[in-house]
Amino acid sequence: MSNQNSQRGIRLTLLCVMVFVALILAGFIHKISQPRILNVYELRENGAVLLDTPRKFSDFELLDHSGQVFNADNLIGKWTLLFFGFTHCPDICPTTMAAAAKMYEGLEPEDKEQLQVVLISLDPERDTTEKLSQYVPYFNPDFIGATGNQYVLLKLATELNVAFNKVQLEGGDYTIDHGANMVLINPYGHYHGFFKPPFEEGSMRMAWQSIKAVFEQ
Repeated sequence: MSNQNSQRGIRLTLLCVMVFVALILAGFIHKISQPRILNVYELRENGAVLLDTPRKFSDFELLDHSGQVFNADNLIGKWTLLFFGFTHCPDICPTTMAAAAKMYEGLEPEDKEQLQVVLISLDPERDTTEKLSQYVPYFNPDFIGATGNQYVLLKLATELNVAFNKVQLEGGDYTIDHGANMVLINPYGHYHGFFKPPFEEGSMRMAWQSIKAVFEQ
C-alpha cells in the first residue's frame, strides 16, 4: 500500500511539473508573439511620426476604383494608410505602392483585416475609374484607389498636411509634384500620424503593429 502511494505521489509530482512547464512555455510563446512596443524615438527611427493628439478632419466624397462612393465612413473601423499620388507618376508612386504591398503581404490574416491601403489620385483628369481599377489592384487586389473633384482633393490633402502642385510641361503635358508621406488614419477615422520615406517593409510593419497595440490598450 505504501509503494502504491509512493508511485501515485511520483505521478502527481510529474504531472504538476509537466503542467508548470506547459504554462511557462505557453506564456513564453504568447510573449514572443506580441508586437514589440516602440517608444516615440524608436517609431521615428522606423519611419513613423505620430501626432501628439489624433486630429479630426472634414468629411469628403470621392469615387473608388469600383465606382462606389468613398468617404469618411470608409475610414471607420480599421486602420488606413493613405497615399496621395497619381498613376502617371514615374517613380515615387510605384515605389511607395510596392513597399506598401510588401508590408501588407507580410502581415498575419487577422492584421490584414484591420488595415486598408488607399491611393488617393491627385490627377482626376487622367485617373478615371477604369485607369485606377487597372493600376491599384496590380500592387494588391485588396488595395483601394479613389479620386474626385479637385477642390475636394485639395481640401482633404491640405487637412492631412500633404502638399501638391500641378506642373505644366513642354508640349502641353503636365505632372504633379506631391508629398511622399503615407498618412495613417486610426479606426476612429482620425489623422493619427504618418510614415515618411524611404519606406522599408519590415520597419513599417513593426511600427504599425506597435502603434496598433498601444491604441488597443
